[in-house]
Amino acid sequence: MNISRTAALIALAALAGLLAGCQTMTPEERRAADQRTCMGYGFKPNTDGMAQCLLQLDLDRRADMRAFEARSAAMWNQPVILERRVIVERR
Repeated sequence: MNISRTAALIALAALAGLLAGCQTMTPEERRAADQRTCMGYGFKPNTDGMAQCLLQLDLDRRADMRAFEARSAAMWNQPVILERRVIVERR
């Protein structure tokens, strides 16, 4: 394994840990956080703008997850190249 592949594996493990931490959020907590985000953008509760904002946040989250899964699949489905070094001693 070269350094860049090792670094990629460590980064993937760290990202998986972060994602695992995000999964502990209940749907109600996620909705409340999304509503706070949209209200921070200036949308008022129970308006079409708020609904569009919430929808866009959800669609963005799903797109990010699909992109992550695609990158992960591409990384893990690569062929493994094994190298065996032969040391020859001079006499």
